[in-house]
Amino acid sequence: MRILFTGPAAPTHVFPMVPTAQALRAAGHEVLFAGPTPVDQLRQAGFPVVEIGDGRPLRDSFDSVSGAETRYARPDLTQDQILDLAAAAFAHASRSTVDGLLAAADAWDADLLVHDSCLASAQLVAAKLKIPAALHNFGFSSGLDMAGRLAGHFTDLYETHGVAGPADTTPLNIVPASLGGDPGGLRMRYLPYNGGGVVPADLLGRSTRPRVAVTLGTVVAEVDGVDAIARLVAAAAEVDADFLLAVGGADLTHLGTLPANVRALPWVPLAELLRVCDAVVHHGGSGSSLTGLQAGIPQLVLPQGADNFIVADTLVSTGAGLRSTSDDVDTTLLARLVTDPELREAAVRLRAENEALPTPAASVPAIEALAGGRR
Repeated sequence: MRILFTGPAAPTHVFPMVPTAQALRAAGHEVLFAGPTPVDQLRQAGFPVVEIGDGRPLRDSFDSVSGAETRYARPDLTQDQILDLAAAAFAHASRSTVDGLLAAADAWDADLLVHDSCLASAQLVAAKLKIPAALHNFGFSSGLDMAGRLAGHFTDLYETHGVAGPADTTPLNIVPASLGGDPGGLRMRYLPYNGGGVVPADLLGRSTRPRVAVTLGTVVAEVDGVDAIARLVAAAAEVDADFLLAVGGADLTHLGTLPANVRALPWVPLAELLRVCDAVVHHGGSGSSLTGLQAGIPQLVLPQGADNFIVADTLVSTGAGLRSTSDDVDTTLLARLVTDPELREAAVRLRAENEALPTPAASVPAIEALAGGRR
């Protein structure tokens, strides 16, 4: 069977697909990714990739839709307004991918199209070519809702291609039902894929002191810098724990001299880092949140934009997470993150919920069935 994966050029959206694609390939199926540039991260995952789109950075679409230089943090907007803005931007970026994805799916004779909610061309192509589709969710929020928002910006292209509307699609959820996703479809265990990277030798084992990982994912630091953790770094000095700043190559100069218990790291695969940490602080990105869930550790969320507020509300409701604004982080909050036994017990329960789900490998027969015996 030939399975075509597609999504926007954003790690948050394509990285969760990688374990599913790996499982399908290991079961003997042919797997191809189609995506806009840059595709280097998919190449590193070991899959063949066909480039689609006009080569313009995704950020150009966000700038075009917002009418100004994009910032990730949007405290002036509600969560619903943020999602509407994101849908307009992703739909804008998707327009140039229609012809390329249509040509790739047709020429490659795909049996199943596995897509992200934020590439609007996917359900158009699936409908036009009558290919079964599966929507691979990337976190707690509803992929079907987001795909519907994008489709509202694509009505002219559906008319141009003589298609009545988006193809029906089956959700592939990677969170327990208690944490969201979409009803129906399939649920699989979240297995983190964070890309490659060198793990410092002294982080292979646990420490005698508590460790707290601090990450802003792959976008926040690039767009907004590290303002979101400035207050945290200052407050960390008085906490009996070591804080590991996993912010890649972000410029930290305006943070001043780091406290003795705060250490900046190069790019490290987050799952490997959290394996030896006791808690994690992040912006509410889906990858950061789910990797923390898989590690079974308490989480402090400092929501900035995107679906971060949904993530924060969800984690707090489980008892495994805390939330704060970046400006309100203090020593008391950080100490609670490290020492509160109820937070840790809830985090362990969440990990058990995730581990109770079938792995992507165990889910292969159910995914195969979605193709309806096309080959």
